[in-house]
Amino acid sequence: MKTILFITDLYYEAKGRNYYEEDLFLTSRLREDFKLVICHPKDTENFEKAFDLIVFRNAGPVANFKDKYQEFRKRIVSNNLKTYNSFNGKADMNGKQYLIDLTNENFPVIPTIDSLNSFEKLLNVDTYVVKPKDGADSIGMEFLSKNEVFEQVNSTNKDTLIQPLINFEYEVSFYFIDKQFQYALYAPDKSKRWELKEYIPTEKDLAFAQCFIEWNNLHWGIQRVDACRNENGELLLVELEDLNPYLSLLELNSETCNTFIEALKKSLHKALEA
Repeated sequence: MKTILFITDLYYEAKGRNYYEEDLFLTSRLREDFKLVICHPKDTENFEKAFDLIVFRNAGPVANFKDKYQEFRKRIVSNNLKTYNSFNGKADMNGKQYLIDLTNENFPVIPTIDSLNSFEKLLNVDTYVVKPKDGADSIGMEFLSKNEVFEQVNSTNKDTLIQPLINFEYEVSFYFIDKQFQYALYAPDKSKRWELKEYIPTEKDLAFAQCFIEWNNLHWGIQRVDACRNENGELLLVELEDLNPYLSLLELNSETCNTFIEALKKSLHKALEA
């Protein structure tokens, strides 16, 4: 039986969700097929070489342990460590630069810039969202008028993201294993991001989500495509989480959850055999 080092922070307090509940449930199911040990993300170095696969899950925002995370990334390469997700992604596992790249490539994404010199690329709205490029979980987020943005943001070092505040109908998330769609959830009350219900996507919705999965082209792993439906009925990408997306597994019906777990086990075996 193959061995897994399962990276998570069971004590991280996230708004509106309990990481530890999801990961305790997930590890209980993975133990059916693998020998598994749970490890805190700051303690991995002493154990990495002893396991067949390192699964990086609900470890909280890596901005909270940025140096440790970068050292971990370097060891993956130097020690030829096998990880899940694979670390060849172009999205959240590398920060938020991809939102700017996707904006420049004319993907359906909330327009994003990191320099005031590019302000003409943004929609003309009353309020703008300003947040750190390496942030997560709304850490450091501010809502500013255009004048306040130009007064307060120093974009010389390009470590700050600027976006228009979108008046959206609701947020919806599409969950994938490798490149295969698994399920979708949405928040019908946009003021309660993590009170989720099942969402039945249209073919157009799935094509929207799939285009980002194809763009990212991970070798293997779980991805969550977060989007919002704007006032014109169009979906816009909010975030492409390809590092350690929260899955809301305990919100799913038993059939969907079991199907996801079995697909995950197959994907883990694929990663182990690669």
